[in-house]
Amino acid sequence: MNEDVFRKITTFIFDIDGVLTDGTVLVLENGLQARRMNIKDGYALQLAVKTGYKIYVVSGSTASPVVERLNKLGITEVHFSVLDKKKFVETLLANNNLEPSKVLYMGDDIPDLPAMKAVGLPVCPADAVTEIRNISSYISTFSGGFGCVRDVIEKVLKANDQWYSDSSIPSA
Repeated sequence: MNEDVFRKITTFIFDIDGVLTDGTVLVLENGLQARRMNIKDGYALQLAVKTGYKIYVVSGSTASPVVERLNKLGITEVHFSVLDKKKFVETLLANNNLEPSKVLYMGDDIPDLPAMKAVGLPVCPADAVTEIRNISSYISTFSGGFGCVRDVIEKVLKANDQWYSDSSIPSA
């Protein structure tokens, strides 16, 4: 894929279940539900925030402890119980004067489909459903919860010379 597509991105929108998590929900004996997230995705998310990118997280599910983890990474725009993701994205774009061509949306399942069509760069994890894969401009080689978020953030940051090089990594 052409690097220029990634170079113009200023804003990321990520679904939670199946993108930031592997889609597994562990139901614990006390009734709580636990989700699994990837530490490498977390590193890339916090680096993107520190570099000045806007990151929004959207989910149709109800609020969960995932929000605490995301807040610790510097992500404050976490939206749960969003039933119409397309309307959410259109409102987000309008209220923040964001150009659709500069927005990347990563989704994995049917509820993400209309919202993904509203942005300039629809992308998905390797294990996304067929309908999502068919409309995605880029399909990560990584599955949801296993580094797909890191993959697209790294591509954007590298395209803009903002990813760490050997010389920029502090020595121990």
